Amino acid sequence: MLKRKYGDRPGWQRVDEKQYAQTYLETTEFKGYVTLVKTIKVSKPLFVNYGGTENVCIVGDGYSWLQHFPLNENYSVTTMFDPEGRIIQWYIDICKEIGVEDQIPWMDDLYLDLIVLPTGEIYEKDADELEDAYIKGWIDKPLYDLAWMELKKLKRLIEENQFQLIKLSKEHKEIVESQY
Repeated sequence: MLKRKYGDRPGWQRVDEKQYAQTYLETTEFKGYVTLVKTIKVSKPLFVNYGGTENVCIVGDGYSWLQHFPLNENYSVTTMFDPEGRIIQWYIDICKEIGVEDQIPWMDDLYLDLIVLPTGEIYEKDADELEDAYIKGWIDKPLYDLAWMELKKLKRLIEENQFQLIKLSKEHKEIVESQY
């Protein structure tokens, strides 16, 4: 069972008030939808830990999540910004496919994720969920292999400083913010 995740993040429990905007971009570097959720008021901030980092806030009052939904790709990138506009992290979801429903982009999450910190550190996440989904028959062998192939490709591009969406995050955020 794949989880379908929408760009406007409906039903986000901890978010009491938010703003949402989206746009479609077609440039030499990117073709697809870009969404922006600004959390105006949250009931409870969300903190995460990766490796040596402790209690990094990724959701709080005034935070922004910019999400890229590239067409014909098997990943989606969420760039998380603090209230001052500093990038906290890039969260890359490996996905089966990307689509649009009622003019809102979505992705079918394929479990595996990459987290990239501004320091350059890269973390793989949720391999256990992918294994579990395969063992339970929720996904077949071709989807399992696709997830690992995509993760390895993206990790290599990031390590070689060739993954364009990381470089375009701030520019694309400004474009989508103009939609408010």
